[in-house]
Amino acid sequence: MPRRLRVLVVDDNPDQVKSVLLLLETEGYETRGVYNAHSILSEVLEFDPDVVIMDIKMPERSGWEAASELRRRVTNLRLLLIAVSGHYTRGVDKVLSEMSGFDHVLTKPIDPATLLGLIARHTSQIA
Repeated sequence: MPRRLRVLVVDDNPDQVKSVLLLLETEGYETRGVYNAHSILSEVLEFDPDVVIMDIKMPERSGWEAASELRRRVTNLRLLLIAVSGHYTRGVDKVLSEMSGFDHVLTKPIDPATLLGLIARHTSQIA
């Protein structure tokens, strides 16, 4: 039996994490949630996700910093990084997200169909 696609959700808002995890679990994905960007590297190394959905504005460490570190230190070429933000939505913010290593940027509240579409396209590319 093939391994289910693994998705890590990182956000300092527990309700946001829980709602995204519920959406992904109903689609059959294996999921894990993290509530701060400090534990992301260890979680990625342990859980080995295919997709990381991460908030940009978090206390103490931004999603931009965490994404940059992941791209430098994790050699998983199939890793899809999706930024989500309700604050950083201007053009310059999207450029910063791309420069940090994010593949896509979504605005909160996250549209479920858009998120699931990005993950489905990624899944078809790595299959």
